[in-house]
Amino acid sequence: MNAVAFRPRMPPITFTDEDFKGVDYRQQDDPMVIAVDIDRFTIRKTLVDQGSSVDILYCKTFKAMRMAEAKMMPYDDHVVGFSGERVGTKGYIDLYTTFREGKSTRTIKIRYLVIDANTSYNILLGRPSINRLMAIVSTPHLAMKFPSRSGDILTVHVDQKEARECYAESLRVEPLRADTSPLRVRKSSRKKRSPRKDRPREIEPTMALVDLDPRATEDRLEAREELRRVPLLDKEHSTVVGTALAVVEAEIMHAALKKNIDMFA
Repeated sequence: MNAVAFRPRMPPITFTDEDFKGVDYRQQDDPMVIAVDIDRFTIRKTLVDQGSSVDILYCKTFKAMRMAEAKMMPYDDHVVGFSGERVGTKGYIDLYTTFREGKSTRTIKIRYLVIDANTSYNILLGRPSINRLMAIVSTPHLAMKFPSRSGDILTVHVDQKEARECYAESLRVEPLRADTSPLRVRKSSRKKRSPRKDRPREIEPTMALVDLDPRATEDRLEAREELRRVPLLDKEHSTVVGTALAVVEAEIMHAALKKNIDMFA
């Protein structure tokens, strides 16, 4: 008999105009910055990043929470940033993290890599925690929805003002000197494991990938051809298409954009 992979059941999740609680509806491409509760702390400036393959607790946050370093487990791999820089890890720690909407909450255990990096954020939540939470992120609504233990749908909203402040600060911070070595430490087997300081190091190419903050590092892309503006709803809601497109192709694209206008900010 063939084994059938378990597939978790997800309740329907939808977004409406009422879900947007920001201060500026005209510009909604701000980063997803929320607050979470860990232990007795409410940690603001938590970045939800679907481009990250790991969850990160920055070293400055770890120290501010006054946690014992003994709770941190060793982790020898590097993570690789958007532009190829390699960042060493201090270790990892499992922490129960609570997401809150009013009095309704959902708590999950998240494994954080502890990284020493100069950033305007305190925590970065990547795909592992987003998937465990079964969350759906909508950047046009600046909101994230996920089911509670009882099956209700909870909504966490972005603080748009704080999100913009974090992003502006991230453009000004000086990055710490990164480990540019293309190698990482491979863990030894349990049978041959020796004390950490004397353990021989074996090397292999790094494989762990994480996007730390692409908006602060990637260059803005510019079109090579001339563009023309086409309306979607009115003059305030429009987009641009390349003039190199054939007339028929441009009409098809324009119709598709107008039909799916609710998908764009």
